[in-house]
Amino acid sequence: MNDLLFSVPGIACGHCAAAIRDCVTDVPGVRAVDVDVPAKTVRVAGGADAAAVRAAIAEAGYEAA
Repeated sequence: MNDLLFSVPGIACGHCAAAIRDCVTDVPGVRAVDVDVPAKTVRVAGGADAAAVRAAIAEAGYEAA
């Protein structure tokens, strides 16, 4: 299992973080989600597929770089 780290420039506040966390948590294989608002990053622990996590971030309304 590897951690995945995504840069998400659109993260601006706690509401953004919660929306992303809610969507990403539902991806199969995700054990934990850490959204760092100041760094504008999302770290995902577990064995989730990177493309599925990117799609979940997009579903929340944000683009993962």
